[in-house]
Amino acid sequence: MAEFRLKAVSPKGKMIKSEFEADSKKKAENRVEKLARKNGFKVKSIDKKKTFTYKVQKGAKDPVTGEQEAYSKEEVEKALVKLGYKVIRINKKWFDFKLGVPQSEIVNFIRLSADLLHQQLSFDEILGLLHEDTTNERMRDVISTIRKDLKEGKEGDEVYSKHEDVFGEFACYMLSVASKSGNMAQVFESTAKFLERDAEFKSNLRRSLLMPAITVLATIGVVLFYVGYIFPATAEAFVEMGIELPPMTAATLEMSYWLQSNWLLLTLSFVIPTAAAWYFLTQTAKGQLMKDKNIIKIPVIGDLMHKTSIEIFSRVFYTLYSGSGQNIEVIKVAAEACRNKYMEKQIKQVSIKMMLKEGAGLIEALKASGVFTDTAISRFKLGAESGALKQNAKQLAQYYETQTTYKMDTIVDMISLGVNIFIMIALIGITIVSAESALIQPKQPGM
Repeated sequence: MAEFRLKAVSPKGKMIKSEFEADSKKKAENRVEKLARKNGFKVKSIDKKKTFTYKVQKGAKDPVTGEQEAYSKEEVEKALVKLGYKVIRINKKWFDFKLGVPQSEIVNFIRLSADLLHQQLSFDEILGLLHEDTTNERMRDVISTIRKDLKEGKEGDEVYSKHEDVFGEFACYMLSVASKSGNMAQVFESTAKFLERDAEFKSNLRRSLLMPAITVLATIGVVLFYVGYIFPATAEAFVEMGIELPPMTAATLEMSYWLQSNWLLLTLSFVIPTAAAWYFLTQTAKGQLMKDKNIIKIPVIGDLMHKTSIEIFSRVFYTLYSGSGQNIEVIKVAAEACRNKYMEKQIKQVSIKMMLKEGAGLIEALKASGVFTDTAISRFKLGAESGALKQNAKQLAQYYETQTTYKMDTIVDMISLGVNIFIMIALIGITIVSAESALIQPKQPGM
């Protein structure tokens, strides 16, 4: 979100200065207008923080250039002069595009922070080291802002929430928890593990589903192009010469004519339902809930995704569970992190509701949700009875991590085999039709 600064005068004539964040200048103005009506102050200005480029020189050294965010050119100049620089020029950066940060950069940031915290370095030192070694400009800005905000004594949720577009909602929450936690290194370690597993799962899912789907569609496209465009050029030559076509060649030519006559209808009948289904299942709350409810019922791949979601729930639960009380907020955060809207809904609306309204125990409530496997319930129950619930949650996460990793490799191999068989069948079909048309012979005179 963009940063803004409000300058106003109170009813008693006192100058007011306040900095805040908003999605846009319009929303910032609306927010200030409501506050002004409520508190009776007079707005002088609402300034948006901008990026300025500068060129400065210190003594006989070579001039240096850089960028600085500020509310005005005068602020940048004043700060540089205070540092002993002679200002050569300061200009507003007109095209201030903020590029995204690769997931690998975020994982590296959190992973290295965890490792260095284990080595007893202060977090301020860690941020300084990471700022120097990070090559991504956006990430450097984020680290710099985090460091500045922490030095100013801001709370963790305020520090990290402004970078939700970079880290993601869950990671921001975990980092804010880490800043208040007595074991910062462990929370960073668990967050890094979560992000690594999430990235690994998405990569494996693309490898097992997306690329084979593209390959199959490409194969179908090649077959349709051959049947609809290339094949008729050969077969029609025989028809023009009055040669009788063999059964397969004649059937393929009829199919070719049909495809040529109905290609637009066929394309629309495929594209429109696909686009509508994609929009409904991915962009609407009802569609996402329906998709996630049914996807875990799909044989093999559904079971894999279900266990991965339970693994994530268990890992987050292990990280945040305090060992005292019901830890409702911990269960809620773990449910939101598990990457399945249906599981999240069941845990929140069934399990948490039972615990709050009926006083049910954790194991009874989780079982009532209907989204946990017998193995998961068994491990949680054993942990609750032995007083080692936190440790058992970790063991469950590690068990499902190992199991899903092996299963994913098996699924990738099976899908690859299926795709290869499909391509082989398509090629054999094209070869047979081509061979039949190649063997066509004109009738000899008198026959």
